[in-house]
Amino acid sequence: MAPVDLTAGEIVVRGRVPWSSNATFLADVVDGEDRRSVIYKPERGERPLRDFATGTLHRREQASFEVSEALDWRIVPFTVIRDGPHGPGMVQEFIEHDPDEHYFTLLEARPQRFRFFAVFDMLVNNADRKSGHCLRAPDGHIWGIDHGLTFHTESKLRTVIWDFADEPVAPELIDDVRRLSDDFETTLAPRLEPLLSIDEIDAVLERCRSLVVTPRFPVPENSYHSVPWPLV
Repeated sequence: MAPVDLTAGEIVVRGRVPWSSNATFLADVVDGEDRRSVIYKPERGERPLRDFATGTLHRREQASFEVSEALDWRIVPFTVIRDGPHGPGMVQEFIEHDPDEHYFTLLEARPQRFRFFAVFDMLVNNADRKSGHCLRAPDGHIWGIDHGLTFHTESKLRTVIWDFADEPVAPELIDDVRRLSDDFETTLAPRLEPLLSIDEIDAVLERCRSLVVTPRFPVPENSYHSVPWPLV
């Protein structure tokens, strides 16, 4: 049996996810008798923020998926923007996971995987990498979720992943970033154009180039609140 296509089929909401800053729903995409669990975040449920344009968070989630795909790092679960029962929004594959597991509990056994996360968060300028945004699927693969606060043109990196600060980034990761930078205009840029502003897209390319020139993990800025709250 083929998996349910998340780009089509009816979205049936099962319930609202508690404690979310923005309207977030657990739902199923239904195709006949088959269904697949997803997270659905409608645009009209996004809370206005001072430093991010209103109504853009779902597009930033989609843009993060596009960067993850372009790098072939499989950090962000399959994500698409489509219409739903509460209007257009982000629909993302739901990852089954143990909620008691997160970055702080998984780091010791998977430090190399989280180096991928740290580089990814630098490139998308993630302003909200909490520990609970790192999920271990039943097959052991670790995914990242909640990428609405990304791609600001100003430096906004706010994360719990500072364990690698000032370490050199491994050559194999830099090779992927260099490839992304070299092919940016023909591969990633067209996928980001419907989702981000021109300045935000240019900033992604500049962050890629900067990391290739200086391949080290960043250190927290003393003048900036570099850790999100709550931590998990």
